[in-house]
Amino acid sequence: MKGYEVADVFRDEGASGSMIERPGMIAMLGFLKKHRRQTSHAVLIDDISRLARGLEAHTQLRTAITAAGGKLESPSIEFGEDSDSKLVENLLASVSQHQRQMNAEQTKNRMQARVGNGYWGFSPPTGYRYAHVNGHSGKVLISDEPLAGIIREALEVFASGLFQTQADVQRFLQAHALFPKNQKGEVHPQRVASILTQVMDAGFITVTEWNIYRLPAKHQALISFEAFTRIQERITGKTAIVAPIRTEANLAFPLRGFVVCGCCGHPMTAAWSKGRYQRYGYYSCFQKSCAEGRKSIGKEKLEGAFSALLDGLRPTQETLFAARAMFKELWESRGADAKVRAEQAVRELAVIERKIEQLLERVVETNNRTVIQTYESQINKLQDRKHLLEEQSRSMRISRKPFEESFRTTYKFIENPRFLWDSGKKEHHKKLFRLTFAERIAYSRKEGLRTAETTLPFNALQAIFGGDYGLARPKGFEPLTPRFVVCIYGCSALLTVSQNCRD
Repeated sequence: MKGYEVADVFRDEGASGSMIERPGMIAMLGFLKKHRRQTSHAVLIDDISRLARGLEAHTQLRTAITAAGGKLESPSIEFGEDSDSKLVENLLASVSQHQRQMNAEQTKNRMQARVGNGYWGFSPPTGYRYAHVNGHSGKVLISDEPLAGIIREALEVFASGLFQTQADVQRFLQAHALFPKNQKGEVHPQRVASILTQVMDAGFITVTEWNIYRLPAKHQALISFEAFTRIQERITGKTAIVAPIRTEANLAFPLRGFVVCGCCGHPMTAAWSKGRYQRYGYYSCFQKSCAEGRKSIGKEKLEGAFSALLDGLRPTQETLFAARAMFKELWESRGADAKVRAEQAVRELAVIERKIEQLLERVVETNNRTVIQTYESQINKLQDRKHLLEEQSRSMRISRKPFEESFRTTYKFIENPRFLWDSGKKEHHKKLFRLTFAERIAYSRKEGLRTAETTLPFNALQAIFGGDYGLARPKGFEPLTPRFVVCIYGCSALLTVSQNCRD
């Protein structure tokens, strides 16, 4: 209508209308300044809300366009310089700002309501993606495989103690080709820390700014809440780490970093030495201040001593039969106690719910902010205990696998722990060290391998069947008798001295 010719079009897609420095707006102002001396330009906008969604931003942009030599025009409003035109323009800009604020409030309220119903309303965390699921309104988080499986394995192994540090988790994720890396091709430590502290993986939602603390979510959890609790205890240092720390693994020198010097206690290093016809492997202590420092120990000698140590840990067949019978009796006993523990959990849950209600009433009655924060902290702790009891109660009601199926792998390891050593795989070596020994083993050039501190299963077998603690003496002057004997001819049943094997 006015005979204008379109010189260029600028768009601000995805930028907030409350912002002044938007990419499209900056480019448009640069265009005006560049062609300022050639000809005058009119800046056309569809509506006043397209320029800015705030009164302050509108005023600043209006001034900037005029200063750059542009004239603001729109088919929906007449921009003028008189007082009435300015009043109308400012009123419309204020209405636009009000609409933006109302939209933001409505969006926030809807997100709060959805999160309050157990649905995550933000970007999906690592290991999840959004999808439509029957029975749920809108999109729901579901596990994003195979990424979810990688994270699940990392979390469970860290909770079990096989991964001792967050650096171990980082190396595990770094080794997976399917796990996303940053621009440098690395997994940043901050991302590992975020994954380990992400309560959503346990099936709960926390939004601090909305006072939402560990609300049960609708999406499926990757790990149990009990495993998540163990992870937080390990991160905060509440759970002691007793397994040996071994930060590097080498198939040629599997004991490097695990065996320590018997003189100074520092981990031994290892290297190859070139001879006339072949290479020879040696372990040594690299501490200059150590009396045994830089003195080599043959690879075959040290690893041979360690192999003999593993052979010494192998229990006899009679011990295995007895241990199997004892474990089976304990398994059956705990199965019978599961119902009792479930009932106790229900009673404790009722007590916790009453305490939470009492604390909530106190929060309502007080105006002291410090007291309110103290009550809220207690409520959060009770909520955590409640979630843990609910999860344990559900697990107790689930039928367990048969004893033989559950303990098959455990018995294979106890029967012959060195099968992990003979496999030649570094991941098996790491499992062997951490499942068998409670701390590093010291080696002395004169004494050899010193007494190793083993883990609980081997300690228990040695204490019961190795004669370290002996058997309790019965009262009176009767001959010494053991509390039990074991049928080793077939069924491995646990018998008292007055019984015969009925099988």
